[in-house]
Amino acid sequence: MGLLVNGEWKDQWYDMSKSKGKFVREDSHFRNHVTIDGSTPFSPESGRYHLYVSHACPWANRALIFRKIKKLESHISVSVVDYFMGENGWEFNDTYPDHLYQRNYMHQVYTKANPTYTGRVTVPVLWDKKNKTIVNNESSEIIRMLNSEFNDLGDASVDMYPDELRTEIDVLNSHIYSAVNNGVYKCGFAITQDAYDEAIDVLFSCLDELEERLNNSTYLINNQLTEADWRLFVTLIRFDAVYVTHFKCNIRRIMDYPNLSEYVNRLNEYPGVKETIHFDHIKNHYFKSHKTINPYGIVPKGPLKLF
Repeated sequence: MGLLVNGEWKDQWYDMSKSKGKFVREDSHFRNHVTIDGSTPFSPESGRYHLYVSHACPWANRALIFRKIKKLESHISVSVVDYFMGENGWEFNDTYPDHLYQRNYMHQVYTKANPTYTGRVTVPVLWDKKNKTIVNNESSEIIRMLNSEFNDLGDASVDMYPDELRTEIDVLNSHIYSAVNNGVYKCGFAITQDAYDEAIDVLFSCLDELEERLNNSTYLINNQLTEADWRLFVTLIRFDAVYVTHFKCNIRRIMDYPNLSEYVNRLNEYPGVKETIHFDHIKNHYFKSHKTINPYGIVPKGPLKLF
């Protein structure tokens, strides 16, 4: 896990000495947008854009799900990095190549877009083949673009961010992001007991709330499938396989929550979604890549039942 400093790669773990042992995620840096109305230089064109993703990464999984459910696979191409993240960060190889530029490392894609880039090298990345640059590397914004700006190319009947629910979706997303999506990382990357205790209490308080919320509802908001469900799903589908043990999120499993367990199964059966879930990448990435947490890279055999 490293970063670029003025375009130079540094193999450097997160510095949490100034945050009292708490994990603080860095904001994404590339924040341009594809727009159907022509208000930006990035217009939605078939074959123009490329996604760089990891099958292990929940944030990248969001983008793959939206590409799938919006039927954009023939319009937006994809390169998948190897599951192992070593001293050079996300890597490409013969099995998982960079289809555009045959780079060895994801950080080289970043410096192609900006030779003096400083910051973490993350996925997903939405790349513009025409201008040879990164449009955006913030997953929440990428899925919004896939949802609305490519309707002339994909399935316009699928709308995961409807106008009448946007305020409620935004409020719920914010809560779930802090407590759950990023919350598991706050638990796993904490370097003090206080930081861990605070994060895990918030995490399971939110999971308890979500279990209650699903008592009389199929989905999180108005019994309607929305962006909020997919943003939560990518964390929950990884929870029992990885976060329970690797990130010490072991108060309860998702399987111990009847409503959440049924909910994850329901979303996983949505047409095409299961094809985006790769447990071999998920388990191997987390347990082999995070040497500060699991220094010997031993991958647990269980659990026996996964979604």
